[in-house]
Amino acid sequence: MIGRLTGRLAHKGSDHVLLDVNGVGYIVYCSDRTLVALPPVKSPIALWTELLVREDLLQLFGFLTVQEREWHRLLTSVQGIGAKGSLAILGTLGAEGVARAIALGDAAAVKAAPGVGPKIAQRVVLELKGKAPAMMLMEGEAEDPLVDRSAAVQVATANPGAAAAQAEALSALSNLGYAPADAARAVAEATGTADDTAGLIRAALKLLAPTE
Repeated sequence: MIGRLTGRLAHKGSDHVLLDVNGVGYIVYCSDRTLVALPPVKSPIALWTELLVREDLLQLFGFLTVQEREWHRLLTSVQGIGAKGSLAILGTLGAEGVARAIALGDAAAVKAAPGVGPKIAQRVVLELKGKAPAMMLMEGEAEDPLVDRSAAVQVATANPGAAAAQAEALSALSNLGYAPADAARAVAEATGTADDTAGLIRAALKLLAPTE
């Protein structure tokens, strides 16, 4: 299993890159969002990868963060979502956007991805709803300090502080006894009103407070 590749960007296509790793060229398929975030050709890059193995096919798919790769694995576990469908969703929403859409049950956001119909979008939201809290916590985890992060990986995380704040707020709400799914929905809904941990917790608690 090829889980990560580090090398030099030799070519950038419309839906893939050619990554030169010590003289060996790997064709790696990526989402539009990933392709846009990559540095110029000949730059050093690192990609987390997922290998698709079929009888007559071997394909590598590349991601700028391990969180994005894990979402790809979850998305492709949903019936009707193949690798291309997953890349379309991740390219449209990003890993954080997918987590937010699923936590909120926002099938319309998922449906905005090219080639994803309303029934499949609804299926994605329903089947992965229970996975959102764990993935939101994962998105707040720090990268391995021993790993040499390329410029491309740094570009991928548009707002790492916000992701960490969401994870910390979600953890705090879970410690207060709120169900993970309810806590994830509240944090996702509160995102945008506050970006720091304390602000997110306050906003989420207001949303979780019982209405009279």
